[in-house]
Amino acid sequence: MDVLYERMLRPLLFKLESETAHEVGLKAMELLGKVAPLRWILEKTSNLSPSLHHPVSLFGLKFPNRVGLAAGFDKDGHAWPAASALGFGHVEIGTVTEHPQPGNPKPRMFRYPKELAVINRMGFNNVGASAVARTLSRLPGVGKRKIPLGINLGKSKITPIDQATGDYLASYALLAEFADYLVLNVSSPNTPDLRKLQDEEKLRELLKAVTAANRDAAARPGGRRVPVLLKIAPDLSWPQIDAVLGAVEEFSLDGLIATNTTLARPGVFGSINQTGGLSGAPLRARSTEIVRYIVTKTLGRMPVIAVGGITDEEGAGEKLDAGAALVQIYTGMIFRGPRFASSLARALSERDRRF
Repeated sequence: MDVLYERMLRPLLFKLESETAHEVGLKAMELLGKVAPLRWILEKTSNLSPSLHHPVSLFGLKFPNRVGLAAGFDKDGHAWPAASALGFGHVEIGTVTEHPQPGNPKPRMFRYPKELAVINRMGFNNVGASAVARTLSRLPGVGKRKIPLGINLGKSKITPIDQATGDYLASYALLAEFADYLVLNVSSPNTPDLRKLQDEEKLRELLKAVTAANRDAAARPGGRRVPVLLKIAPDLSWPQIDAVLGAVEEFSLDGLIATNTTLARPGVFGSINQTGGLSGAPLRARSTEIVRYIVTKTLGRMPVIAVGGITDEEGAGEKLDAGAALVQIYTGMIFRGPRFASSLARALSERDRRF
């Protein structure tokens, strides 16, 4: 663990309410992205150099290392230019919805340091797809970035479930041109009815529409096909996952992100009365189990980005052993500090050399 963070910064941040601490970290990262000399120095010492790593090629993109910043940290797309300076090999912004929305009432994020866990019920608070598009139009675009940028899309709270497909298509139309890859988030537990989009019929409708829009965009002069991934919940049954895999393969999606936060309350969390999604160490085993199931069931044909419960090198290695191609972190960074990505990427690179 970063000693400076452990001894000085974390105690100060943890005196703040969880969401306030998150906003401080986000602003610091945004500032770093704007201070080019400092960002350059940090990038030189980060884990992006090909001499340190074996870059990973996946769905037509090159990832300098295996570690990404998961969606949820940089919801509105302001801070991601600094991600490479912190050692991340890719970054995912969002979740972004068609309509701007404030999210759920505060407080809505709760830390549990002893358990290395967080419960959140943020509710897709973001400025909306149009505003995010304006922000991204002023920042380095596709082909001009040091690391791939993913954009995570969700359903607006005000949109009825039977109109969800149109909501995603509107966001796709505004944001696809800025994305190295797109993620359809149908698995957050904090937007009413959102997880119903994982039901086979609704999921097929959504995937059919988005992949058709993607093909149409690629057919236009100067257009391109954007890789599309699906992010699923850890609370699905095996038959439900089988149905998801069937739909994902039918519409030739590029990969899966497994998994989102969980509604389960294992161990001490059974007596904690907070609604929302649980992330961090308690999610580790279930997330790994689902990654392994997907890889086995698809005979390794379906690339998986693993997220959930990665708080150390062992947890990340476990995901790779289960068949994941890349990993993402967020909650782990809250407890391990901003240099966690860099140290984790180095450890996984050394692991790759051994294997």
